[in-house]
Amino acid sequence: MVQNYKNISLCQAGFSLVEILVGLVIGLLATLVIMQVFSAFEGQKRSTSGSADAQTNGSIALMNIQRDVQMAGFGLPPLMVEVGPSKQSSLLCDPFPDFDPDNDPATNNSTNLFPVVIQDGVANASDILIVRYSANAMGALPVKIVNLLNPIMNPGLVVENNIGCSSGSIVLVSNGSTCRMTKVATPNGIPDATHVILDASTPLGNPLATNSKLACMGNWQDNRYEVVNNELRLNGSPIVAEVVNMQAQYGVSALATSNQVNQWVNATGAWAAPTVADRNRIKAVRIVVVVRNGLREKVNVTTTCTTNKGTLNNGPCAWDDTDYSAAPMIDLSTDPDWQKYRFRAFETIIPLRNMIWSRATL
Repeated sequence: MVQNYKNISLCQAGFSLVEILVGLVIGLLATLVIMQVFSAFEGQKRSTSGSADAQTNGSIALMNIQRDVQMAGFGLPPLMVEVGPSKQSSLLCDPFPDFDPDNDPATNNSTNLFPVVIQDGVANASDILIVRYSANAMGALPVKIVNLLNPIMNPGLVVENNIGCSSGSIVLVSNGSTCRMTKVATPNGIPDATHVILDASTPLGNPLATNSKLACMGNWQDNRYEVVNNELRLNGSPIVAEVVNMQAQYGVSALATSNQVNQWVNATGAWAAPTVADRNRIKAVRIVVVVRNGLREKVNVTTTCTTNKGTLNNGPCAWDDTDYSAAPMIDLSTDPDWQKYRFRAFETIIPLRNMIWSRATL
């Protein structure tokens, strides 16, 4: 039987090699466009999330600092005598007394009666802020020493009423403007709270005398804020990341008896170690915290900024100083890539409002 091939089609269906190659090229171009769009979107997302993180970090940093500065001086003895040469206030202590818990000048663990201290950063580096106050919820009430007996040995000194000084509490002894910080011995040794035994390292003599005042300040805090390795640290422990700079200034009045701030000053020159008279003119602190978006861009995204008073900043400006004292300099140039990061400046003014700062006290 002979097969008939005339009805069999010799045409083949499908794509040619050229068509396949063209399709591959189109697919590759589409993939390239998609990846470019994805990369751009991802960069924008990281930039946005980084800015949100910076916003959060700045708010937390400023909240911590503001909370402590508002407490500055809490627990210091209030005004003891209203008028006359016998007028006593812990802010009139001259000089401000230091307290060294281990009585060793070589160790850096001393504290002071100065409630708020700014240490200016060397070569435009970040400032250091030290805030001091008592954690004793009752504050400190001064009482009269009625009998010295032996202040550092049993039975200790005798005060006129029960002040409840516990073992290890920080105390302030004052006689006019002469003051001394020390602590209650551990253990105190006498259950009768009208007797107080002071630490054996306490120097004897003025102001330790009959009729002097003794105030128990409890647990005296000494909180140190500083910026190290792009993080805000409290007493050496990191608390907020991506904080790159902190600057602070004292707000001072013309007179200690005035609460009106008329000048903002850096902690330099005479204000690096202010006298008691100048310290009592400090009525507020203003602070700027600079926070970084952790995303390093490929191109420069931050430029220099000059304030109206002419302060040139290698970074963002702080507050507007058009009608006020010059804003502090912010210098981020220690990082050679600083312009490839985005920054936010968070600033605030913190009045010193505790009763101890009342102008009547001074």
